[in-house]
Amino acid sequence: MNHLPVLPVVVPLLAGAVLALLHTAPVNVRRVVALLAALAQLALAIALLRGAADGTQTVYLLGNWPAYAGIVLVVDRLAALMVLLTATLALIGLLYALAGQDRRTPHFHALFAFQVAGLSGAFLTGDLFNLFVFFEVLLISSYGLLLHGGGANRLRRSLHYVTFNLLGSALFLVAVAVLYGVLGTLNMADLAHKIAQAPPADAVLIQSAGLLLLGVFALKAALLPLYLWLPNTYAAASAPVAMLFAVMTKVGIYAVLRVYTLLFGADAGVGANLAWPWLLPVGLATIALAALGALAANSLRRLVGYLIVGSAGTLFVAIASATEASIGAALYYLLHSTLATAALFLLADMVRRGRQHAGDSLRRVDALAHRNALGLAFVLAAVAVAALPPMAGFLAKALVLDAIGAQGHGAWIWTVILCSSLCVVVALARAGSHLFWRGEESPDAASSAGLRPPLPERAALGLLLLSSVALTVFADPVTQFTRATAAQLLAPQALIARVLGAQPRADTDAPP
Repeated sequence: MNHLPVLPVVVPLLAGAVLALLHTAPVNVRRVVALLAALAQLALAIALLRGAADGTQTVYLLGNWPAYAGIVLVVDRLAALMVLLTATLALIGLLYALAGQDRRTPHFHALFAFQVAGLSGAFLTGDLFNLFVFFEVLLISSYGLLLHGGGANRLRRSLHYVTFNLLGSALFLVAVAVLYGVLGTLNMADLAHKIAQAPPADAVLIQSAGLLLLGVFALKAALLPLYLWLPNTYAAASAPVAMLFAVMTKVGIYAVLRVYTLLFGADAGVGANLAWPWLLPVGLATIALAALGALAANSLRRLVGYLIVGSAGTLFVAIASATEASIGAALYYLLHSTLATAALFLLADMVRRGRQHAGDSLRRVDALAHRNALGLAFVLAAVAVAALPPMAGFLAKALVLDAIGAQGHGAWIWTVILCSSLCVVVALARAGSHLFWRGEESPDAASSAGLRPPLPERAALGLLLLSSVALTVFADPVTQFTRATAAQLLAPQALIARVLGAQPRADTDAPP
């Protein structure tokens, strides 16, 4: 148990290496290895969450080096929550792929495991440079996963995706280099300590690096005007890949919460409250344009892509207030929106295969096999993502609006959010009526076994919908946990002291 914090990174990395060696083995062998690794990852994530639930902050010194000289992993409520969300989506995505989508390329399972490792590492690292490293691990894996299954459209979209993210990676390195040149460290706790004591002469460089990082994280989270790559890219990805991508955009939001409460919080001296004034106007503009994009979407998958962009804008608006209530509400909304949009990606794939000629297009009328079952699933997912009662989305958005209103300047913010929500409802209603009402179900299509969603796909979709329902049923304990997580984030002094005070284990041979 002493090594528990590093295992969510090590297990998928080892599984990915083994799966890469087994690329010529029968697909059932690769499936067993991948599923066992995913189950182990979920068990580790639950163990991390249980350990962090009481507020314990665990510091793990990789290589047993002192914190100032080595790599540090940190487990707190936020990190444990994000690792659990990633592990849940990864297991469900692999379950969906069992129906045959994992047969398209021999390296699918290895790339999937490496992306889980990159996501988990990004959530657990306590070092700014290693945040960049894990970003690159998950991005390189996502490049391969985006091309999974081939096709000219995926290749074209992947070029846009790679170009945007390479630009973001270059800017990330520049920001990291500036901070290291000024402060001589990249450990986040040490950076927080030194930024708070930095002289005014260093203010311009520190603030420039901080704002550059904010731009990088906004790109990762698909915030205006850096969201243009997301709707088409996610629409081109295969279903299990797109649903895992639903949590990948949340890495940018996580990074903003982590970096700008720890390094640039209220007590950060020359870098105090650096990000918050920028997040509100940009977040509102993102919400508005995402709502218009959803209305104009010509396919269900593109519509879901714009919903992800809109959810990112809502999260940035919520955390811009930087209060315990607003960040707690944002974290609950993050859980809900990730699960709901992931379910819609799976549903869009089923719809595409159920309409023999029109796919998931919203501009063509065609028969849809098994319309009743898929229609019911669509209603549940749409109600959840549109923030309508009684699903968790309604409570999540109500908490966000309440937290914003408590700041005394919520009227115009409420107007933008509620009007955009109305646009999303209209867009989803239009999509539902077009896909499930117009046209007649073809008897030949309905009787075709090839068009009926296989059991693993139905099970995966059912698990996501049940997860969204569970967020509603257990809303009280979940919101209490997210509120406690927000309180822990906004009081970073304890974490700074714990990291800087961490000592190598005395019962091992520490490096000199």
